[in-house]
Amino acid sequence: MTTPTHWTTVDSPLGELLLTADPSGTLTSLSVPGQKGGRTVRDGWRHDPGLFREAEEQLAAYFAGELKEFRLPAHTDGTTFRQRVWAALDSLPYGATTTYGEIAARIGAPRAAVRAVGGAIGANPLLVLRPCHRVIGADGALTGYAGGLDRKVQLLTLEGVLSTARR
Repeated sequence: MTTPTHWTTVDSPLGELLLTADPSGTLTSLSVPGQKGGRTVRDGWRHDPGLFREAEEQLAAYFAGELKEFRLPAHTDGTTFRQRVWAALDSLPYGATTTYGEIAARIGAPRAAVRAVGGAIGANPLLVLRPCHRVIGADGALTGYAGGLDRKVQLLTLEGVLSTARR
């Protein structure tokens, strides 16, 4: 028997966020509307807003500029390589950016692995919570974001990386 998936939606400046969790409340995904590879509610899932109160409070504080680091239980499935990339993302501080090449170096992958790093980042199931929006191109360009570049700009502006004039 499979573990039931619980879900809720949360309003945000990025649109309505879809959060999923296991029955214990451990988050398994956070998707934005229209996200490339994002989740959608499926038959058999249990709508359970109460399970997500802490996540909703922390997200509201983040979007209000009052929270710089999420402290929520989360578990995501992925290959060993993806898990290493995601762990590197989890260590990126609020208001900082890095490049795909720097992530590859951080996990001990060869320079040739930059595309694979990009694929792992693009497959991040915890948008916003796991800060893939903080990864930019080697030339400083705002490249790829599964939630759309407009949302990446919103998040980096919120975190003070971009000025509103640059938008």
